[in-house]
Amino acid sequence: MRSESDILRSARYIEREDSTCARNYAPLPVVASHARGCKIWDTEERCYLDMMSGYSAVSLGHAHPRLVAALCEQAAKLAVTSRAVYSDQLAPFAESLTALVGLPRMLPVNSGVEAVETAIKAARKWAAVVKNVPEGRARIVVCENNFHGRTTTVVGFSSHAQYRSGFGPFDSGFVTIPFGDANALEGALTSDTAAFLFEPIQGEGGINVPPSGWLRAVRELCSRHRVLMLADEVQTGLGRTGAMLACDHEEVKPDGLCLGKALGGGLLPVSAFLASEELMGVFHPGDHGSTFGGNALAARVAREALAVLVDEDLPRRADMLGNYAISKLRARRHPCIAEVRGRGLLVGVELVPQLAAADVALALARRGVITKDTHRNTVRLTPPLVVDYSELDYAIKALFRVLDDGLVHVRPPQAA
Repeated sequence: MRSESDILRSARYIEREDSTCARNYAPLPVVASHARGCKIWDTEERCYLDMMSGYSAVSLGHAHPRLVAALCEQAAKLAVTSRAVYSDQLAPFAESLTALVGLPRMLPVNSGVEAVETAIKAARKWAAVVKNVPEGRARIVVCENNFHGRTTTVVGFSSHAQYRSGFGPFDSGFVTIPFGDANALEGALTSDTAAFLFEPIQGEGGINVPPSGWLRAVRELCSRHRVLMLADEVQTGLGRTGAMLACDHEEVKPDGLCLGKALGGGLLPVSAFLASEELMGVFHPGDHGSTFGGNALAARVAREALAVLVDEDLPRRADMLGNYAISKLRARRHPCIAEVRGRGLLVGVELVPQLAAADVALALARRGVITKDTHRNTVRLTPPLVVDYSELDYAIKALFRVLDDGLVHVRPPQAA
């Protein structure tokens, strides 16, 4: 039984955060206290099933014992020196990551958007010094409904009005095309095009999966037109979609790759930009840097995270459990569900227009399942890759109960 003091303590944490932090998030009214595997406990010791995994940052589950051990051991020895000196941890991490994804060079950074910004800088420098595009003329093709982060450069080519509103003026060096449309890509490529930057599956855009063969078509077009293929796999990479990389589903290799989220094992912010020798070769000392990028603590934890991914065969697990979840969601043919999309354990449940996905997420939290809504009125089911079948069943049953019970706000249809 929850005591009145428990409830008041939880409310007080929320009040304190709301009174001191910027209000750039709208969290669920859950005050997390500790977590393990796929479960989170709040300050009142209520247990929740985590179907968000920190937007895929907790792909290996909360407090994985191997990662915690690596973190503690390394933190007691060496954490941060900056790149002013070498460390005995960065090279082993770089060797593990480059071997795993098949690209020879890595530039370590912190956040996913930092990896994307690094990719943009590298592409522009490559266009200038290798492709001989005149200064200021290089263009990067991007997709509608993209989400590559929150910096001013990146939100400048977002399709989401709120992400752009009030933050201009923006860079004009981007051309936007429909996602998954190879013909549109070919039509957008010119002699001034430096790169095509894309997500293999759009996460924040609504878990949008492109047509089969699109990635192969992108690779062929980029090679033929001498344009860099830059894959943002910050959310889709490292097992999430049932393969180590989402690009692996069509056996294509990008020229540049952005990784993050799961790379830090749910313990630290760790990201990286990986690239071919030619592309990474445009950087020289002083061209680019990151004070915390590649620090010894982050490198040790990330290397252990990669080892766990391989040792526990988590990409294959994500493939099996993802197929199971998608099949169960589709089989019900629930009248409140317009479409189920996804691959591996990156699953989006799009609701009919009359339902508010944010209210479904709130109702799920009250039933002990944590997730959030995303674009196109979609509820996401993206648990840690260590989730088991019984936990997936629990989350899916909870979703159907919420929809069956009518515990969501019904909105009037939008005018066309």
